[in-house]
Amino acid sequence: MARIYTKTGDQGETGLFGGGRVPKDHPRVTAYGEVDELNAAVGFAASLEPQDFDAAFLETIQRDLFTIGAELASPDPRKLDKALGGPQGDLIGEAQIGMLEHMIDGHEAQLPPLRNFILPGGTPKAAAFHLARTVCRRAERSVVALARQQTISPAIVQYLNRLSDLLFVLARAVNAQAGRSDVTW
Repeated sequence: MARIYTKTGDQGETGLFGGGRVPKDHPRVTAYGEVDELNAAVGFAASLEPQDFDAAFLETIQRDLFTIGAELASPDPRKLDKALGGPQGDLIGEAQIGMLEHMIDGHEAQLPPLRNFILPGGTPKAAAFHLARTVCRRAERSVVALARQQTISPAIVQYLNRLSDLLFVLARAVNAQAGRSDVTW
């Protein structure tokens, strides 16, 4: 089995998907690193009880986040296509964004309308969704900053924007399922 450490990053550089090296503090690395952190935060939220709460959908989100990370880690779409075995087109697009909107609408229909800001918290799973939401907003800001400098699919920003809304709604929904009311500010 190959070792996990390669020592290729010991001088402060990292390799991009499809080739090329950049400093580890490059905006592209920051963006995909924060998407990776978001993926871990979603995984943590999914692991908490009740584990069956939207479990398949949360796994789909995690897969989408890996796809976004691959897009962000590959500055040349042709190299990404080659690495993935052929033309990929838009990896994240309207279908995935629409799926998030559908989930938001479905959960919101079951929740009382908001009239105030709410404090993040409640059950451990709800608190984890709130934390994932804030990580998502940070990742979104990093992707927006990168998009000012380099070409990034606009669908990635839209997806992250919708995902942060969904994570907020999921926090409310899991609290409601547990009989916990929103705590207003």
